[in-house]
Amino acid sequence: MTAVLSLGSNLGDRLAQLRTGVELLRQVVPVSAVSSVYETDPVGVSGQAPYLNCVVLVDSDDAEVVLAAAQRAELLRGRIRSTRWGPRTLDVDVVVVDAVQQDDPRLTLPHPRAHERAFVLVPWSEIDPVAELPGHGPVRRLLAAMDTGGVRRWQQ
Repeated sequence: MTAVLSLGSNLGDRLAQLRTGVELLRQVVPVSAVSSVYETDPVGVSGQAPYLNCVVLVDSDDAEVVLAAAQRAELLRGRIRSTRWGPRTLDVDVVVVDAVQQDDPRLTLPHPRAHERAFVLVPWSEIDPVAELPGHGPVRRLLAAMDTGGVRRWQQ
């Protein structure tokens, strides 16, 4: 059983935010894989600094535990939810939890916009080349149909 989480940061020391976010997740759920870090153009709102993003696979089929781990990591990194798609210290999105499909106000699975987001699909495909997004099909097929120019492997 695997859950996929997408992490992003565009405030402060972005790389440190991601690394700390992964470690905070590890304190709650077993992390089985972490993608490379990618620098990505902001989505939804212009005039922001670029993001650093990565994807993490965790061994859990419990959506509530995964959501709690994600929210805890955001809280401990000082996440403030003031503007939709605004700048953030750490954003942790639960993309999928195994093949669970749910439409709940607290957590919609799979993530409702994951199939449109190259900054999620590129790193996910890196660590799971045969990944499938429930309801949308193979991640590699989704990537083949989209522009991935705004997603660049980050060189430290």
